[in-house]
Amino acid sequence: MKRASGTFVIVQGTSLLKSAALLLLFMLLIFSISGLLTSLKPQYRLTSTSVNQAATNVNSQLLYQLMGWENHHFLTVKPDAEYPKLTNLVFKLASNINLDDPRSLLGRELPGFFQFDGQILVAGEGTNYTNMPMESAPPIEIMKAEQEAALQNLEDLEKSSEGKSHTAPGQTTGKRKVVYLYFTHNRESYLPYLKGVTNPDLAQHSKINVTNIIGDPLKASLEDRGIGTYVDKTDVQGNLNKKNWKYTQSYQESRIIVQEAMASNQNLQYFIDIHRDSQRRGKTTVTINNKSYAKLAFVIGGKNPNYEKNEKFARELHKRLQEKYKGLSRGIFVKPAGTGNAIYNQNLSENAILIEFGGVDNTFEELNRSADALAEVFSDYYWQAEKVNKDIEQSTNKQ
Repeated sequence: MKRASGTFVIVQGTSLLKSAALLLLFMLLIFSISGLLTSLKPQYRLTSTSVNQAATNVNSQLLYQLMGWENHHFLTVKPDAEYPKLTNLVFKLASNINLDDPRSLLGRELPGFFQFDGQILVAGEGTNYTNMPMESAPPIEIMKAEQEAALQNLEDLEKSSEGKSHTAPGQTTGKRKVVYLYFTHNRESYLPYLKGVTNPDLAQHSKINVTNIIGDPLKASLEDRGIGTYVDKTDVQGNLNKKNWKYTQSYQESRIIVQEAMASNQNLQYFIDIHRDSQRRGKTTVTINNKSYAKLAFVIGGKNPNYEKNEKFARELHKRLQEKYKGLSRGIFVKPAGTGNAIYNQNLSENAILIEFGGVDNTFEELNRSADALAEVFSDYYWQAEKVNKDIEQSTNKQ
């Protein structure tokens, strides 16, 4: 009688149950962590900026140390070398807190302090983290124009064109409008023109604001230099009120306006969003050749993945201002994710920037001088870029 031969596999039920339980716990852990990360407020999240900053810290020395942990022969070659601490790097990457920069922690604990979380890319004279550009939302009643201050000193505005000589420019864009000026916070105004107002948060007005105090003079100065310019005076704040949108949705509304302009005019090349800073006079005014000017600040949205192109444009303008009007530019600032909009419509064009024109205490005369200075350096930049593009085009056609 023959016995059947075969292979028997014995599976213990407890081991199978343990494996299934561990797998289930692992999946629950993953989903819990993912849910926690996505539910955090923006300022608490692990951002691409923090990852990028951590990656930049992986320099040659740290890389050498990591290789040395795998092959100890590397560590014997340079035993006295000082290497960056991996614990600090891991902590910064995991918590988004930089132990060398207390703002990264204080900005999460103190209300309003996150406004100083921006990065100074290029510092102008006297610029540091205590006097960075700062925006403050106006009270609800001001936003809805339910209470508006009486106006004063309007004779300054009426004298805007006095003393200016208008000569025909040597070169011109003709009928083409290539510069687009718009105003996301269009009702930002200046205290010298608001009777009885001293609170910077109340420097808002539906009639006298950045659109006419800065927009009109800047357009005139640019066109005096042959650069066709369009000033969009859309009442963004009024649109927000009609839609019952919040002040934080201002850029969402202005984005619609800019996109419509781009679609209707293919000649537009440069998009400048003009604002007014909330800082006081001492931080927003400079004297050049015995004349006072309203300082300019360039703000770049770091949440835009291609912000380096906008930064390049801002750097050119800053550099030229430093050469001709030293001290006029406060510098270039990047607002990372978690510090407001942090895009500012700049992902629509590599030639899009946001400029803060002076502060709440600056006068029209000071702002007008700054508009002229900006128009001068911008026209130099524009016509130089046009010449380069023309030379490239001619060279390509010859080939």
